[in-house]
Amino acid sequence: MQCLQGTAIRLVEQRTPTHVRAIDDAIACEVPVALHYNDVPFAVLMATPCDLADLALGFSLSEAIIEAGDAWQLDDVREELEGFIVNMRIPAARAEKLFQRSRSMLSYGGCGICGSASIEGVMRMPAQISSQLSVDEAALHRALDALHEQQPLNAETGATHAAGFANASGGMLLVREDVGRHNALDKLIGGLHNANIPACDGFAITTSRASFELAMKAAQIGIPLLAAISAPTTLAIALAQSSGLGLVGFARDKQCVVYAHPHRLRRITP
Repeated sequence: MQCLQGTAIRLVEQRTPTHVRAIDDAIACEVPVALHYNDVPFAVLMATPCDLADLALGFSLSEAIIEAGDAWQLDDVREELEGFIVNMRIPAARAEKLFQRSRSMLSYGGCGICGSASIEGVMRMPAQISSQLSVDEAALHRALDALHEQQPLNAETGATHAAGFANASGGMLLVREDVGRHNALDKLIGGLHNANIPACDGFAITTSRASFELAMKAAQIGIPLLAAISAPTTLAIALAQSSGLGLVGFARDKQCVVYAHPHRLRRITP
């Protein structure tokens, strides 16, 4: 059985009402990924070990550790016995500000705010989204169909989330997968930056609920519309309303619910 990157083969016992058999099964990998800035450890994410450079860059951008114009350098991605270490270089002023944050070193599931020591540290307000982008519902559903077809890890394991970015016509430009929904979005954000795809020119879809953290990450880099296949939270809606982020939930089966800025998603009359 061939193994995809980010998966491992394990012998399992498959049971049905009529039989039991031993089979090889593809399992999604989940490992600690330590992020080091300027040789100083900052956070540990539990993540799928693929696209780690994208993850590190996306996390740095979505958590406002750096801005798009800042110098950012990947020193190396090093595999250790227990997991991976990603070493990065950021400007000295950014590093000094970063290390003044008081936060836990362990951040389960890729959550960008887990371990923050103050409410103020969590409730930062991103800049108002300047993009005037508006897409029609047909474009959203085209992108959803495309995202479903571009999740090889989930097709193999059934255990990963995906985040995708589509253009205004619904053409899927980039997809990233991870066991953590926050990690998948951070990988997507890093991938967009590396591919020089402007975040303001399209919209993002996530195969999860729309939490506050996901809305914050999308708004932080200027994505004008975020669609999720499950529901949002009250805090995600509030952040979307205040930042100009179009927020859509239950986007599936050619239906959706719009929770913030309905002008971002144009209604197509049958």
